[in-house]
Parts: sequence; structure tokens; C-alpha cells
Amino acid sequence: MSALERRAVAALACLYVFRMLGLFMLLPVLPLYAADYALSTPVLVGLALGIYGLGQALLQIPLGMLSDRVGRKPVIIGGLLLFAAGGLLAASAESIFTVILGRLLQGAGAIASTLTATVADLTREQHRSKAMAVIGMSIGVSFGIAMVIGPGIASVAGISGLFLVTAALAGVGVVITLTLIPSPQVQLRDPRSQPLAGMLIRCLQTPDLMRLNIGVFVLHAAMMALFLIIPGRLQGLGMVPEHHWYMYLPVMAGAFVLMVPGIILAETRQWHTRMLRIAIILLILIELAAAVMPTTLLTVTVVLLIFFTGFNYLEASLPALLSRIAYAGGKGTAMGVFASFQFLGAFCGGALGGWLLGHWGEAAVFLAAALAAVVWLLCTRHMALPARNISLSLRWHSGEWTADRLKSEVLALPGAMDMTVFEPQSQAYLRVEQGFDTKLLPAGIDVHE
Repeated sequence: MSALERRAVAALACLYVFRMLGLFMLLPVLPLYAADYALSTPVLVGLALGIYGLGQALLQIPLGMLSDRVGRKPVIIGGLLLFAAGGLLAASAESIFTVILGRLLQGAGAIASTLTATVADLTREQHRSKAMAVIGMSIGVSFGIAMVIGPGIASVAGISGLFLVTAALAGVGVVITLTLIPSPQVQLRDPRSQPLAGMLIRCLQTPDLMRLNIGVFVLHAAMMALFLIIPGRLQGLGMVPEHHWYMYLPVMAGAFVLMVPGIILAETRQWHTRMLRIAIILLILIELAAAVMPTTLLTVTVVLLIFFTGFNYLEASLPALLSRIAYAGGKGTAMGVFASFQFLGAFCGGALGGWLLGHWGEAAVFLAAALAAVVWLLCTRHMALPARNISLSLRWHSGEWTADRLKSEVLALPGAMDMTVFEPQSQAYLRVEQGFDTKLLPAGIDVHE
């Protein structure tokens, strides 16, 4: 990477960290302090916890497309200001309804798709995967940090102080955007890195992509529902909120270590679908166990450790599976839809989990999560993982190529898998097996980048 690319990636990673901290710090804290708000009920607490995801799910793809028209930085700054405004509103809240509105406003600052597009704008194709890997690591790191510092900040400054911190972090994000992130000279419309409206229907009609979308929905719904219960259980065991990190830190570290062998087995032996099903079964079993086991420090530790081992493995493997399954030129759209399902899962996990908790108790929440995971497991029965593949961008400057003619000639080549043609732009995206010989392409068709 060039110095400019490294600076851009580092700044964008910091931006992700500050945004994710603002989200994750509230997970282990809000259920503990929500009873202090007027009109608070378990249903409304769950809604307050999850409604952030609704804003994200509904707006991230539209805002990403808006950034194509008005520029990346205006959308990023606008999203961060919305996040900050939501934090300030929630910090001033006396009623749980005001908290819900503040959290919804935070979610409306949905800039994940725009940030991904900015990474594509500011990095060359050969470095883009490394850049996205850095971004992914930053999100994982922010989750672990948030679990540790969130309860500590809340114990000192209260829940209002924690919301103020989230607003301040968004403000720091604005400063980073204005001072450290370069303005893209060219805004790419590369469907491999950002969603396109014309590909949404195809994405939703691809069975294996929908299986992954259902999976990430269930995974994040279960995670959000878990945090409706676990903080209260820890407090019930005599652990004061500021000491909850004593539990979260070793559990998160242990879960990370334990998921590594699964990643290694999946990659070295090509057991991706097998390990996927094992991880889902692990989640089902631990959700069922959590519903019936007595609440002790040991059982809570075991539940958290096994849950986050499976969660971490799935959180890392699902995007990797998506990149192999996504049709040619459809990765950006597939990732956008995938992220929307992820946030919808967080919303439903909070809202429905809160409803179940309020009407049927903790066991019902765990049993519902287990049932959802069973449905996910059944969905994976016919999941087919294609061979390792890469995406090529093709362009032509001579000859009259129609979409049908181009597809018939190119897809007949050995190693060609599928193709998406943008005929008016004289451009196409071809998904091929590794080792594909580009010299076999028809004369006049060039590999771009």
C-alpha cells in the first residue's frame, strides 16, 4: 500500500471503531439501567436495545447510493451528526420512549455502506481485500473493548453519561473525516464493493445468498436477545455492573482462541459447510442449556463462552462464504443486503426478545433463539459451496457485443462460472475458478484492473 492508502485505511478503521464503540458499549449496560426510566417495561427495553438496527437496516443501502450522487464525505458527516444527535437526545431522556427515539436516530446515521464504498475509492484493487480485513479486525476489536469499558463508564457517569460518550465519539469521527480521510478523486461504482439498485432483486432470488442472510439475521437476533438477560443474571449473582468486565474480558478472549481451530479446519480441509452446521448446532445446544440450567457463575460463564465461540466463528465465516457464493459483479449488493439482514436481526432480537421476556420469562427467550437456529440449520441442508473463485472486470472497446452473445462465448470457456453484463457501459463482470486462463477470452475483450 502507498502512504496515502495506509493513512486512509487507518482513518477509516478508526471511524469504524468509534462508531462501533458507540453501539456496543450499550449492549451490556442498557438493560441494567433501563428500569430507572419512566414507563420502562421489558418490551420497551428490548425495543430500545434493538431499534438501532432498524434504522441501519432501512437506510444504509439508500444512503450508500446517495453518496454516489452527493459525495462520500457529506453522507459520512451527516450520518455521524445524526448518531451524535441521537446520543444527546437519549442522554437527556427521562422516559424510555425518548431513549427509543434517540436510539432510532442513532441508527438512522447508517453509513456502513458509504464507508465501504470509500475504502474502494481510496485503495487500489490489489490492496482492497487487505483494507477490508483491517476494517473487519477493527470491528472485532471494538466489540471486545466495548464489553470492558461500557460498564465502567456507566458506573461512573450513569447511562446518560454513556450516551454522552457515544455522542462525543461520533464528534471525533467527524473530525477524523474532515482532517484525515482524503477526498476521493474518483467515486467508483464498482458492484463488487458497493450495492447497485438494479441487482437487489437478483440477490434476493439467489437461494444460497438468502440462506446466509437468514443465518446472519438469526445470529444477531440471538446475540441481542442474550444481552437482554445476561447483565441481569450477573447482577443477580452479586456482581456489580462496574465489575461485569471481569466476566466479559476473559470470556471474549477465550472465545476468540477457541474459534481459531474451526477456522483452520474449514480452510485446510474445505469443511466450510460442515463447520457452519457444527457452529449452528453449538448455538442450539447452548441456548437450550441456558433455558433450563440454574443460574450460577459457572453456568453463565459456560453459556457466554460457548455462545461467543460459535458467534465469533460464524461472524468471521459468513462474509467469507458470501464472497464465494455471490454472483459475478454482485458482491457489493450481496454484502449490502447481508448487512441489512444483520441489523434487522439485531432489531428483532431486541424487540421480540423483550416481548418474550416481559410475557413469558427468560427461558422463553432462549427457547425462541434455539428454535430460530433450528430453522437456520434446516435452511443449510441444500447449501452448495462453489469452488474457490475470483471476479474479473471485463471491458471491450471494439466490436459489437450483445449480452447474450458475450455470455454464450465466455461462459463456454473452461473455468468460467457466471457473468453479469452491463451492455451500455461495455463492461461485464465474470466469476471464474482460480487458475482461469484469461488468454482464452475472445479478441477485443480485455481484463480491466
